[in-house]
Parts: sequence; C-alpha cells; structure tokens
Amino acid sequence: MRHTRCGFTLIELLVVIGIVAVLLSILMPSLSRARAAAKRVRCAYNLKQIYTGVCLYTQAHNETYPCAQDPLSTSPSTVWLWMGRGWRRFVEPHLGGPIDGNNPSVLFCPEDRISKDKYDSTSYAYSMCFYHSPEQIDSMSVAADTYKNPRPSMPQRTINVARPANKILIGEWQANHARMAGDDPGWWGWKGARNFLFAEGQVRFLDANDVLPARDGNPNPCLTINGIKGKDCGP
Repeated sequence: MRHTRCGFTLIELLVVIGIVAVLLSILMPSLSRARAAAKRVRCAYNLKQIYTGVCLYTQAHNETYPCAQDPLSTSPSTVWLWMGRGWRRFVEPHLGGPIDGNNPSVLFCPEDRISKDKYDSTSYAYSMCFYHSPEQIDSMSVAADTYKNPRPSMPQRTINVARPANKILIGEWQANHARMAGDDPGWWGWKGARNFLFAEGQVRFLDANDVLPARDGNPNPCLTINGIKGKDCGP
C-alpha cells in the first residue's frame, strides 16, 4: 500500500525560515528608508503650505514680508519674530487659523520630538533677513545677536530678494529627520539635516554642511551674509 506524505520535514521548515529571514534583512532597511522619506515629505509639504500663507500675506501687504519690532513679548518667555511662536500670527489668517499649541496646523512637523512641549508646537523658524536690512544683518556677528540687543526692524519687500532660489525663508529648526546624539543646536551648529523653504517657493532637504556659513560662523539663515541680498547655498 502506497502512503501519501503530508506537511514539511524539519529541514524544509528550517530552509523556509532561513529564506524568509534573509528576505526580511534585505527588505527592512528599504522599508525603513521609505517610511523616513514619507515623513520627511510630509514636513516638506507643511512648508509648501506655509509658503502659500506667506505669499497671501505679502500680496495683502504691498509685497512686504512679516515685520514687527523684536522681541514680541517677554513674559512668560521672550519670543522673537523669527521664532515659530512669533511669526505664526502673521500667516495665521491665511492658514485657516486660529493657530496655537493645541492646534498647530502646518506649523508642526510630526517628527519633531522637542517643539511640542518646548516651543508651543512650532517646528519652523523664519529668517531675520526678511525684516532687517542687509546692513543690519551684516552688523551682527554672533548667534546671541538673534536674541539679544534687538535692532529696529525694517520691512523688506519681495523685490529686495536678490537670489530667491538660494535664500532660505523658513526652515525646520530641529534636525527632525537626521537625529543626533546629544542636544540639537538648531541653526547654531553644524549638525543634522533639515527641510528648508526658499524665497521662490522651493523646499529642499539639506545637511547643515550644505548651508553656507553666516555672519556668526554657523549655518544660520537668520544672519546670512548680505542679508536678503545674500545666499545660503548654491553657486
């Protein structure tokens, strides 16, 4: 009498498990990179939406960028216009406001693990060059000049941007998509990589080392050499 064999032998099961393990080891890094890229694109899309809000603002204000005297407030903490907590009120009406820490709209990057508690859910910073003259920016030489000894704000118009494809308008403060050990220095250090929105509307993901040194020696779009007439990267 002939018997029909059913199921797998132990050796066959081990071979199948081995093949699956090899396939997973090959696919998992690719899947992780794909997820990371998707999250980075989502935050880049936030900046695209913010650009629309800024454009609507400038159109309604004689092609002038958001401008106010710094600091905007000193209690309970000191807030400067370049900080997300400062400039958000200018674009709020154009982003379906109201916007606050509990309803950050597109001003919060889901990958940002710090700003929700520390910066009222604002992940993006605004360059001081868009509300100070090039001469004022060139008179600032240290990072502390961005949060001490305020210069009188001077409205800057869209026509003043000499290289809109090379001048950063707004960008992620934290390196949300390229995490690092220790504290994140933001725009005040040569670590990490960030999404940046340029004055002509393009969003680019740049390593800190791809940004040109500013007046304070850091990759700091707030203190770009020559201010609004200067450039943060590119030829």
